[in-house]
Amino acid sequence: MGELNGLYALWYREVKVFTREISRVVGALVQPLMWLVIFGTGLGSILSIGTVNYQTYIFPGILAMTVLFGSLFFGLYIIMDKRVDFLKEVLVAPLHRTTIFFGKVLGGSTDGIIQIAILLVLGSIFFGIHFTVYSLIMTIIIILILMVAIISLGLIFGAVMSSPEGFGLVITFVIFPLFFLSGALFPVKSLPEWLYSFVAVNPVSYAVDALRTVILGTASAFGLGIDFAVLIGFAIAMVAIGTWAFKRMKI
Repeated sequence: MGELNGLYALWYREVKVFTREISRVVGALVQPLMWLVIFGTGLGSILSIGTVNYQTYIFPGILAMTVLFGSLFFGLYIIMDKRVDFLKEVLVAPLHRTTIFFGKVLGGSTDGIIQIAILLVLGSIFFGIHFTVYSLIMTIIIILILMVAIISLGLIFGAVMSSPEGFGLVITFVIFPLFFLSGALFPVKSLPEWLYSFVAVNPVSYAVDALRTVILGTASAFGLGIDFAVLIGFAIAMVAIGTWAFKRMKI
């Protein structure tokens, strides 16, 4: 019971911090909306992918981008917690470090789902994205799997690093290849073989492909079953490494 109470407390703390910082909520939404409105409209005026206009085509990729940018930087809060000694107070509590890790993951996932829910509503109202019950449920499942994996990856970096500046530098080198080589902004089937190989080894590519398949109904580049297999395997691997990193984390 103590572990469950601790898990709830950690989750509740992350959610309260997120909802109290309105600027953080607004900031998390401005970036994807700018991509959709400016980038999507600009290229959409001269480009379409099959029968789908470009702005609609990149919407699933922008959802994945929102998860990627927001969730990966969640690891920065571990470093900040170290700085203000909050993490020391948590670690002296009678809780397993695995519980602390999952409390952070659940809190970050809840924060991310709030952002994604707002984007889904805006996409339906302003960007012509039509959801069925099936596509909405599948979208949330895909987003949650990706979110758990990316939050865990961010927490791994946060657990082994102590400098916010160093964290930001490392994350920059990680986040942009994951995004730009995910097929979020372009179809992957017609890519040159050398570039396609980079896309194929990027786990975020499978999230984008799955989202595009269930939201737009387009043909899957990899196969929906393969998409889920890769995503689930990626999430399991990141959670396993993340719990290991937390057990060995030094304050």
